[in-house]
Amino acid sequence: MSDTVPRLALLRFLERVQEQDLARTRRWIAEEEQREAERQRGAQARPPTPDWLLERGLNSRSAPVYVHVGGCWNARKRADGVSREQALRALAEGVPACSHCRPDTELGYVEG
Repeated sequence: MSDTVPRLALLRFLERVQEQDLARTRRWIAEEEQREAERQRGAQARPPTPDWLLERGLNSRSAPVYVHVGGCWNARKRADGVSREQALRALAEGVPACSHCRPDTELGYVEG
C-alpha cells in the first residue's frame, strides 16, 4: 500500500465531516432567519402603544388606582388604554397620577 491512500482516506473523511458541519450551520442560519422573520411579523402586527393608561386595582376591575402615560415601565398588566379625555377625567375624579411617568404633567392637568 502506498502512503497516499491512508492520507487520502483521512482527507475524504475530513471533507465529509466538514460538509456535515456546514449543512448544520446552514440549518441553524435558516432557523434563525425564520425566527427573525416571525419577530418582525409580530412587531408589525402589534397594536400601537396607547397614549394613556388607566391601571385598575387588584380587588376590582372597575376601581382605577393610577393614571399612566402609555408605555410607562411601572404600569401593571391591569392597565388599559384610554383616551386623553378619559385620563383627564380620571385625574379630575381623584385617581392619582403615576409618580414615575407623571401623566398629569404630560396632559397639562392642573388640579382645580
